[in-house]
Amino acid sequence: MRVVITGGFGFLGRRLATALLRTRTFGGAPIERLVLADRAVQPGSPPATDPLVDVVHGDLVDRLDDVFAEPVDVLFHLAAAVSAECEADVDLGMRANVDTTRALLDAARAQSARGGPRPRVVFSSSLAVYGGGPELPLPPVVDELTLPRPQSSYGTQKLICEHLIADHTRHGFLDGRVARLMTVSVRPGTPNAAASGFLSGIIREPLAGLPATCPVRPGLRVALSSPRRTVHGLLRIAEAERGTGPGRLEGTGPVNLPALTVSVADMLTTLRQAAGDAVADLVSITPDPAVEAIVGSWPAVFDNTRAAALGLRPDPSFLSVVQDYVAEHADAVLVGPLPRRGRHREP
Repeated sequence: MRVVITGGFGFLGRRLATALLRTRTFGGAPIERLVLADRAVQPGSPPATDPLVDVVHGDLVDRLDDVFAEPVDVLFHLAAAVSAECEADVDLGMRANVDTTRALLDAARAQSARGGPRPRVVFSSSLAVYGGGPELPLPPVVDELTLPRPQSSYGTQKLICEHLIADHTRHGFLDGRVARLMTVSVRPGTPNAAASGFLSGIIREPLAGLPATCPVRPGLRVALSSPRRTVHGLLRIAEAERGTGPGRLEGTGPVNLPALTVSVADMLTTLRQAAGDAVADLVSITPDPAVEAIVGSWPAVFDNTRAAALGLRPDPSFLSVVQDYVAEHADAVLVGPLPRRGRHREP
C-alpha cells in the first residue's frame, strides 16, 4: 500500500505521518511507502528520516507525475493556502486551492483509467464553507445538511473542491472523503497567515512568555478541535468502510469533525486559571474588523451526530486542550506542567 500526504511537512501533515508510522498500517493493511509531498521540507528530521518515507519536494502541480509515478492507494490532501492570505490574494487562493486540487483529481482519475487502483482521496475542508448574513442567518446549530454559504474566499475555494471531489466520486473515478475541520488549537510553532491563527496565539505566546493580541471581541464563540483529535478524525474518516451501521461511513457527503464550542473569553479564563495572572495578562484585546468579519462568519455550534457515528468525540474541555499542549511542547512553555482535573482520555 502506498499512502501520500500533500502538505506532508505542514503542522497537521507531520502529525498525520507520525501517526501512520507509529502503526505502519492503514485500515489493517501494511503501508509499503509513505510519500510526503510539500513545497518546504526538512529532509534531515522526522518523519522524513524514517525508511518507509519518500519525499517529493516542490510545487504540487509540478510534481504530480512523481506523486503518481507508482500507484497511489490513499491520498490525504492537506496542502492549501490559508484563510487570510486567500482573502488578501484571491488569485493565490484559486491557484493553490482550486487549481491544484483539480490537477490532483485529474491525476487520480487518470490512474483509475489506466487500470490502476481507484485511490481513496481524503480532503481536509473547513468549517469556513459555512457562513451567514442578515438576509439568511445561520441556524443556532449547524450540521452537514445546513446550506454552505461561505463568507470568505478561502471558504468558497474549499467548497468548490468539495463539489469536485463529490462529482469524481459519483463517477467512480476515486473514493473521495471530505472532512470539514474545525479551527485547530493550540498549534505549536510560529504564527501562520490563517485568520483564525490568533486562537492558538493567545495561548501559545503567553505560555512562552510572549505578548499576544486578540483581534476579536472576547464574547465571540468559536468551534475548536485539538491537534490530536483532528488527526484522529482524519484517520477515522479515511479508514472507515462505507455502508450503513455503527462505525461505517454512510453516503458520500462531508463529515464535520466534532466541535468543542467555547468563547474567546472562556479560552482566556482557562489560561488565567491554569497559568496565572502574569501569563494571562500578556494578552491584549485589539479589535481587527477584517479578522472578526471572517472568523465571526463561521458557525460555533455543531450537531456532531455524523462524526459520533464513526466514534468521534469533541475534546472534553478547553483546559484539556491546553494541558495537552503544555505536555507535548514543554520546550516552548515557560510554565510547569498544568494540573490535571479529573480523567482525560484521548482517542
